[in-house]
Parts: sequence; structure tokens; C-alpha cells
Amino acid sequence: MARFFLVVACLLSAGLLGSCRYNFIPVIPAPLPVVLPLRITKATLERRGENLVVRARVDGPVQGDYLSVVWFAGDKELGRDSRYLDAAGHSAEFALKAPAQADYKALLLYGGTLLRQLDLREVDSLK
Repeated sequence: MARFFLVVACLLSAGLLGSCRYNFIPVIPAPLPVVLPLRITKATLERRGENLVVRARVDGPVQGDYLSVVWFAGDKELGRDSRYLDAAGHSAEFALKAPAQADYKALLLYGGTLLRQLDLREVDSLK
């Protein structure tokens, strides 16, 4: 008789435990706000006649500061220029008179921080 009650108790506990389901509710975190840093998305350095022209567009959180360009021919600095950019204007264009062909570089800085270097190779100086 004790054996009977033991078998019935085992069957009932197995039936009750076997019918249990685990409920899993995944924890969904709150979305994080994405704030991208200030960056130059479009920039070109090209020759137009005797002038070198840099066009640049700044995207990101613009608080209002100067976008500057530093011109180089090889290692020699040719000049500097800057434009004030704010929330209303994100693009700037710079020009430098440079009639001779050389390897030119233009460094773009925003608020004193270097963001991009543009190269224009017109002569093969690596030989």
C-alpha cells in the first residue's frame, strides 16, 4: 500500500512538474540617443585655372566656429584662410592663387581640430 501511494505521488509530481512552462519575457533596453561627432562629409581640392579651390561641408553638431584651411606645396606653407560656420551655414569654399604645378595639400580644421587632409598631386615628386 505504501508502494502504491509512493507511485501515485511520483506520477502526480511528475505530471505537475512536467506541465510547468518557463515564461521568458526579454528585457528590451531603452534606445540610446545617437550623437555623431562633427565631421566633414564632402570635401574637394581641385584646380580652376591659376587657382586652387577647396570646397567643404561640415555635418554634425555645429555650435558656431571657424572652418580653417592651411595650404601647403610640398612641405612649404603657402597660406591660411578661414570662414565662420554656424547652424545656418555648413559649407565653405576657399581659393588660393597658385599658378605653378606642384604637390599641394590643404588641411581642414574646425575650431583648431584637424578634421581632413586633401591632396592634389600635379607633379610626380616621388621619383
